[in-house]
Amino acid sequence: MTAVRQVDVLVVGAGPAGLTAAATLAARGAGRVEVLERERTPGGVPRTCAHGGFGSWRRPLTGPRLARELADAAVRAGAAVRTGVTALDWAGPLDLATVGPQGPEILRARAVVLATGARERPRAARLVPGTRPAGVYTTGELQQAVHLYRQPIGTRAVIVGAEDVSYAAADTVRRAGAEVVALVTDLPAHRTAPARALDTRLRRGVPLLTGTVVAELLGHGRLSGVRIRHHDGRAAVLPCDTVVFTGDFVPEHELARLGGLTLDPRTRGPAVDGALRTSRPGVFAAGNLLHAVERAATAAREGALAAAAVTAALAAAGAGAAAGSGAAAGSGAAWPEGVPLILDPPLRWITPSRVTPADTLPYTLRTASRLTRPLLEITQDDRVLHRERVRGAAAGRSLTLTARWAHRVDAKGGPVRVTAR
Repeated sequence: MTAVRQVDVLVVGAGPAGLTAAATLAARGAGRVEVLERERTPGGVPRTCAHGGFGSWRRPLTGPRLARELADAAVRAGAAVRTGVTALDWAGPLDLATVGPQGPEILRARAVVLATGARERPRAARLVPGTRPAGVYTTGELQQAVHLYRQPIGTRAVIVGAEDVSYAAADTVRRAGAEVVALVTDLPAHRTAPARALDTRLRRGVPLLTGTVVAELLGHGRLSGVRIRHHDGRAAVLPCDTVVFTGDFVPEHELARLGGLTLDPRTRGPAVDGALRTSRPGVFAAGNLLHAVERAATAAREGALAAAAVTAALAAAGAGAAAGSGAAAGSGAAWPEGVPLILDPPLRWITPSRVTPADTLPYTLRTASRLTRPLLEITQDDRVLHRERVRGAAAGRSLTLTARWAHRVDAKGGPVRVTAR
């Protein structure tokens, strides 16, 4: 029989969201806080990002430095960070079946925080036909090969995608000593800072092929090239020995799906309310599991908010136990609380996807087309709750909407609608 061990809070995933949640919970005296990470090193995606862009303007950090600092902070606060441990499935309402170096184990918690992050869809999920040669990567696989394991990757690479992560992949390829043949995207333009795109095209000499798809991978044993097809039907072959599929992130929601959590059809991550509670009592979610994919700072901020919500739930459960109810964290809370948030085009998704009058977490939105200084209007039952002009965003980039209007929401009213004007 598999051993059952009790913890107070179980955090699944040791990225910025999970580590921040664990550090905050442990510092607030939440009891035994344990973090599970299936990789050998905690830190999530930042640990493979050798470039800068993390931290703050006053204290910039590289990804590996941020990963180490977050892990160290969690351990100093008193959380146990266990690596090489995988959560396989649910074994009860708040029980998780795990396997690690010490063998199988069932962990029983008073509250669970899911912070499993997101992943890029690989070649197979994108339905790119062709042979199965070596030299095919996602950005994460490329960064691990180059930065963690110092492996050679080839000499000529094609990057599929034209967003921030695509240009970061191009930098990694050059750092590995290989040439970037081209960036290929089916979109009409890039989705990165204009200065970065211009530098890559002019100073680095890397062409950007827009309105173009990779139609086939060529080669046996090792990739020899990719067949590309333009939207007008023209086709060509780009000789290369490496191809990197970038972007197209999806949440790592397998554990959420196995647990029967309600998923948001727009983000494909767990649906959460303003306290980051999922549809399963006592289970919370934070970070890029909710929205693929946002910056590490956004994930960390949500991890801290999830910790605050878990702390409040544990306190309420403790008060209930003292009164004789013996409730687990969140088991007495009706979910989903509040009312749903719906969007008008070109807005694509919003998280959290429900709103209550007590909400304080800023909302994160994505748009399907470029918006320049849009005016966001929030209405409920033909009543205007708030208007706010926010900084513009291109497709694939986020908008942030404050929650200072949430107290005006009628918790018994209809859905709240968000429109960009």
